[in-house]
Amino acid sequence: MAWTDRHCRYLHRLYAPDARLFTEMVTTGALLFGDQWHLLDFDAAEHPVVLQLGGSDPKDLAKCAIVAAERGYDEVNLNVGCPSDRVQRGTFGACLMLQPELVAECVATMQAAVDIPVTVKCRLGVDDVDNDEHLHDFIAQQADAGCQRIYLHARKAILSGLTPAQNRDIPPLQPDRVARVKEAFPKLDIVINGGITNTEQITDYLKWADGVMIGRAAYHNPTLLTDANRIMFSATQTQDRTAVLLAYRQYMEVQLSKGVGLHSLTRHILTSCNGMPGARRFRQTLSDAKRLKSGDLTLFDEALSYVFPAAA
Repeated sequence: MAWTDRHCRYLHRLYAPDARLFTEMVTTGALLFGDQWHLLDFDAAEHPVVLQLGGSDPKDLAKCAIVAAERGYDEVNLNVGCPSDRVQRGTFGACLMLQPELVAECVATMQAAVDIPVTVKCRLGVDDVDNDEHLHDFIAQQADAGCQRIYLHARKAILSGLTPAQNRDIPPLQPDRVARVKEAFPKLDIVINGGITNTEQITDYLKWADGVMIGRAAYHNPTLLTDANRIMFSATQTQDRTAVLLAYRQYMEVQLSKGVGLHSLTRHILTSCNGMPGARRFRQTLSDAKRLKSGDLTLFDEALSYVFPAAA
């Protein structure tokens, strides 16, 4: 949430032409009661794109799934993995793993309402309810409800005592358990998520998994997306960082003409040159609050000159 907005997704599409892109988690309450339908906006270049929903009321989820399908989303995903306190108070996210029947009802109701796939993103378990028997039962119920793809974070969630950030690091990764899920459910698409930061992991997981899901590592090191795209889709032509950033500049120019603030656009490229000479100057220039407020795109050109002098 608050990371993979539509501008971020457009940038990531440039890095990975074939990847399946996810929205940030959007709650049914934000859409149905907060009237924040702008959260569903996306550019046609983002396809295939997945709307990730947070909620636990089957009817509300179905209503949102219908709108998603009408707007052209390729898939609707129910998040049953987020461990935040706020999400728990709303009775959705990872705590729903303790209610597999309710999750299955949500999946079945959404799938009956739309023709696009309805999928589930979950964890290995929650707190002390963390064993293969419960996990396999949970997944079996979702499969029976019509779910054909599970995005499985290879950690359990600890709902009390850990922050969401700690939940991404402290519970140990257990990819072997994800592999056992694939063995038990060979007809299901099983996509592994969690702690994927390099091409060696991607190559290793793809020996048995149907896909890999990359989260924050893609944000902090977007070239990992290019590497993943090449490995997963046998892509022979991939754009380098210069080409990606220049293409994103064209996108920024269009968005600025529509009234989008420059900071909303540049914040997603701050990490694009990490590890390169001039990267610090690149980030510093793009963090100039006064110039960002002016909306002057020459700020980007100057920043780019510190890492790619010939391109600026």
